Amino acid sequence: MEHSSALITNDAVVLGLLALILGLVFHTSHSTNKACQAFYKYVPALLLCYFIPSLFNSFGVIDGHASGLYKMASQYLLPASLVLLTLSIDFKAILGLGPKALIMFLTGTAGIIIGGPVALALVGSFAPESLGGEGENAIWRGMTTIAGSWIGGGANQAAMKEVFGVGGPIFSVMITVDVIVANIWMAVLLWIAANTSRFDQANGADVRGIEALRAKVEKYQAENSRNPTLNNLMVLVAVSFGVTGVSHLLADFLAPWIELHAPQLAMYSLTSKFFWIVLIATTLGLALSFTKARNLEAVGASKLGSVFIYILVATIGMHMDVTAIMDHPLMFLVGIIWMSVHAGLLIFVARLIKAPMFYMAVGSQANVGGAASAPVVAAAFHPSLAPVGVLLAVLGYALGTYGGYIAGLLLQQVAP
Repeated sequence: MEHSSALITNDAVVLGLLALILGLVFHTSHSTNKACQAFYKYVPALLLCYFIPSLFNSFGVIDGHASGLYKMASQYLLPASLVLLTLSIDFKAILGLGPKALIMFLTGTAGIIIGGPVALALVGSFAPESLGGEGENAIWRGMTTIAGSWIGGGANQAAMKEVFGVGGPIFSVMITVDVIVANIWMAVLLWIAANTSRFDQANGADVRGIEALRAKVEKYQAENSRNPTLNNLMVLVAVSFGVTGVSHLLADFLAPWIELHAPQLAMYSLTSKFFWIVLIATTLGLALSFTKARNLEAVGASKLGSVFIYILVATIGMHMDVTAIMDHPLMFLVGIIWMSVHAGLLIFVARLIKAPMFYMAVGSQANVGGAASAPVVAAAFHPSLAPVGVLLAVLGYALGTYGGYIAGLLLQQVAP
């Protein structure tokens, strides 16, 4: 673990603190106390599981970047949760959700490509001296790395850094803007997830496919669920972490092999171990749904998967430092306008095609957050929908370098 000036630097203590936060949020959100019920009517529990750790990080109690907990949660708990959340899924029903999910995802991609140049031109029109820069530290160059990250992920971001020759100082500013703005937007999406029926009703969205999938899963749970024995729980642990182990094993072979024999495929994230871990875990989870393993849902597979997801949410929250906005206020203004264009385009198209909020939120997060957080947002609507987030995020990895490059060319044209 890196040296840190935070008050608490021991990861065991930080994990205990996160567990207490999660426990407190869940306990109060299910309380019969009228004040608690009134509070949680407007503030989603999932949002607090995410936001409270960010406050601890912002005010120096913990240091999310020096902690190894996010790596643990994303590398071990995320693939394990994807296995548990997918092994009971009705794959045909997911494919039957129709083309609207894909339309909203591609709209989100277009919003990121267009939004960056719009934001740079807008803010640059009244503060050109702050958004210019020379050579490798030109602001427009740095913004290409955000575009790569917000369409694909870390690998696409790194690709843009190399393609456009982005300097180290400006890159570190862009990473801060990327993380803060993306996290604020994720908080908005989690709030939308908690109020989805209200939005869908107002939009006249056709939610029959999603409702049918949810009803199917809930009916299965109601008819088959039973109190799990120690044996059942050990089998759940064996399957989830066993498949996670296999995913890591194959990723450890595939990523270096591709990097050695086909390095050009790095632009599709195919040299990233994390990409392969998530993809293999999801694929094997879906494969298990065609076997007797799907019966594990009866003893709480998706509930345990949701526990892992919530721990991941808390560790993602640890990476947000709300005070960093003060360091580069104009760049954050650019970031907020950029995300607003992305959101505005998504809302416009959602209203046009009467798409459910689920498609808008997951289509957006599959772009902006990638495979680590798209399933979190999808599962916020219903645990059975997590695979939709993964499938779209994988598509984001494939498009990230292309989209980032197009955005880069446009940014160059409008740079002050």
